[in-house]
Amino acid sequence: MMQAVAIALVLLLSLVSAAGADPVADFYAGKTLRMLVGYGPGGGYDIYGRLVAAFLPKYLPGHPAIVTENMPGAGSFAAAKYIAAVAPRDGTVLGSLAQTFPLDSAVGGANKSNAANFHYIGRVTTNIDVGTALAATGIKSIADVRTKSYTVGASGRGSTTDIYPEALNAYGGTKFKIVLGYKGTGEILLALDRGEVDIDGAYGLPGMLATHPGWIDKGEAVLLYQAAVKRNALLPNVPTLPELAVSDEGRTILRAIASTAEIGRAIVVGPGVPPERLAALRQAFAQMVKDPTFVAACAKRHLMLDPASGEAMDAIVRETFALPQPTLAKIGAMLGQK
Repeated sequence: MMQAVAIALVLLLSLVSAAGADPVADFYAGKTLRMLVGYGPGGGYDIYGRLVAAFLPKYLPGHPAIVTENMPGAGSFAAAKYIAAVAPRDGTVLGSLAQTFPLDSAVGGANKSNAANFHYIGRVTTNIDVGTALAATGIKSIADVRTKSYTVGASGRGSTTDIYPEALNAYGGTKFKIVLGYKGTGEILLALDRGEVDIDGAYGLPGMLATHPGWIDKGEAVLLYQAAVKRNALLPNVPTLPELAVSDEGRTILRAIASTAEIGRAIVVGPGVPPERLAALRQAFAQMVKDPTFVAACAKRHLMLDPASGEAMDAIVRETFALPQPTLAKIGAMLGQK
């Protein structure tokens, strides 16, 4: 009799233990995750990627560590390709990739990873990129770039630093001379300071507020355009990309490109991540961006915070892939895609 009672107790304890087990926490406990930043150090993708890597473990089941690695190249597609083809599909590799990743993927570029197979865990902030020139160049406004050729620093094909001046050349009447090969915003800003290039074609507003606030509130730089569908409250006198279009067709194209600002600084995982881990990552991200400690850390570093869910970002990806094929084809042709 006593033996039967003991067996029953053991079975009951086993059932209780199994019911209380958290397979996601068990998986993540003791692990070190990787945050791959598709650009070099110092830019907005790097700043926000490292910020998430520092705070997200607190909210993830199992509290794993996260290390940040810079993997620049091809407008962050080098990192995207690694995540899709090489990295384990288990929720241990996160990415801080170009906000244009869905659009550039949707136009069908050769050797590009398919953004429709990725999933976002959340957005920290929208990101409005700004075309910026220093006063020493003599540039006063975008009108000057419509009458004379000026050099603009860019990283790789498909990056925001390349897309915006390329689009304005095609549909806004500008004469940007695009210089490719810089590893990210940090290198482009150094080139700007040295006079190697005249313009930074896509300096993110969040990064600018953090590192060069005087360019906005003191007029220490010339702000030529903002990649947005409507003017930001901080930039009321800076035209948006669609406003600079010289035709109705151009306005449609430039609006589609400017809409990538809604993706902004978001964090993504690659294909095949188990649904329960994706859900846990999204829940942890949502808790993180609402935590007063995280909000205070952003405020202290003058970092913009405009969060959105991973589901909302995935919806933008679906909308991007649903753009009319003629529109996507024109964007792809403009970007040199096949």
